[in-house]
Amino acid sequence: MFALLSDPTRLHLLWLLAEGEADVTTLVEASGAARPAVSQHLAKLRLAGLVQFRKEGRHAVYSLRDGHLRSLVLEALSHADHKVTGEPWHS
Repeated sequence: MFALLSDPTRLHLLWLLAEGEADVTTLVEASGAARPAVSQHLAKLRLAGLVQFRKEGRHAVYSLRDGHLRSLVLEALSHADHKVTGEPWHS
């Protein structure tokens, strides 16, 4: 799982999905990545069991598999933010 999180695009997609479910078009627009790249990353995340999707007509709507992953992603990004900005650590 951590290897999957090491890719900036996948981490960005997971961060976007931590805010709520989204379809591929929304994820492409929000991430700035090309549609084929987003689709490929989502396929890897789905294969690893980190995201799930449901069909809404012709659209696939993606979401995180569970709240633990959401917490992990948000904590990892918060940790990186403290590292970059020099914010004091907290428990």
